[in-house]
Amino acid sequence: MKVGLARAAAVEWVMEQASQMNGFRGAYFSGSTVGLPDDAELSVASDVDVVIVTEHSEPPPKLGKFIYRDTLVEATYLPWKLLASVEEVLTSYHLAGSFRVDTIISDPTGHLSRLQKQVSRHFAEELWVRRRCENARQKVEIGLRAIDISAPLHDQVMSWMFPGGVTTHVLLLAALRNPTVRLRYLAAREVLMEYGYDSLYEDLLKLLGCANLTPERVEQHLDELARTFDDTAGVAKTPFFFSTDITAKARPIAIDGSRELIRAGNHREAVFWIVATFARCHKILEVDATPELQRAHYPAFAAIVADLGITSSADIIRRAEDVIKFLPRLWETTEEILLANPNIEAAK
Repeated sequence: MKVGLARAAAVEWVMEQASQMNGFRGAYFSGSTVGLPDDAELSVASDVDVVIVTEHSEPPPKLGKFIYRDTLVEATYLPWKLLASVEEVLTSYHLAGSFRVDTIISDPTGHLSRLQKQVSRHFAEELWVRRRCENARQKVEIGLRAIDISAPLHDQVMSWMFPGGVTTHVLLLAALRNPTVRLRYLAAREVLMEYGYDSLYEDLLKLLGCANLTPERVEQHLDELARTFDDTAGVAKTPFFFSTDITAKARPIAIDGSRELIRAGNHREAVFWIVATFARCHKILEVDATPELQRAHYPAFAAIVADLGITSSADIIRRAEDVIKFLPRLWETTEEILLANPNIEAAK
């Protein structure tokens, strides 16, 4: 499917359904499709991200992924108050990228369009790029210092891996690239190679623990994940913010998308999302599956985590500390990319 057709389906859903909700204040595109031309092909491992802005300070739970007119849409609710200040949006690395170009779907108040014009004007200025990089760096350290070692293994793994993976976002922000989620390591590799820091990329993979994994081993883990995923999707009932990522409709992203990476020679880059999906499955299995089903799938999860060098809570804490110790070197490289990036601008 072409990106333009997918966007059109998402726009139709917003106008026909989302715009009718109580407190609706607007909607815009986010995620990996931002900036893509309408005639680009939308990968089967991609969705169209839509943010629904609501006046409620406590928005409804994330709607997540769903099919609308043959398009996989992922919808997220965002409180209006988070978009009130241009400065706060320019500083937030999660929000600013969506307003770099005109992504507005619906704007009944006119505020989103005014915000977009202002953010776009200042987006590439060094002051704001640096602040977004700092925003991401802080997210790494704060997250890694908050790991609860009394939690189940799957929770500990997510608490270590997601903040640790934000190291890639720091670099992507300095290069003015989209801080993508599933493909973050692949995108970071491209940036580091472009700027001549290939060795740093190997260090990122070592911090994740997958630098020496073979394609065959990663694909074995993916096969196990596919079995875990299917059984989890079949029993899932309790809502989590990621629940719609573990459904038959989302399977092409988690399973097929990972297999595409492996077959393309990017097996190490596939590891992050394979492990993340494994952990999310076990979060669901913990509350919705029988003890027998939990036990049946636990060895596969333990195996991939062990391949990353983690067999205990002590390993988790040690690996978190390794990432924190790496941050000064990461920041040094980030500064060098900022200085070398020809698209970084002085304040206007």
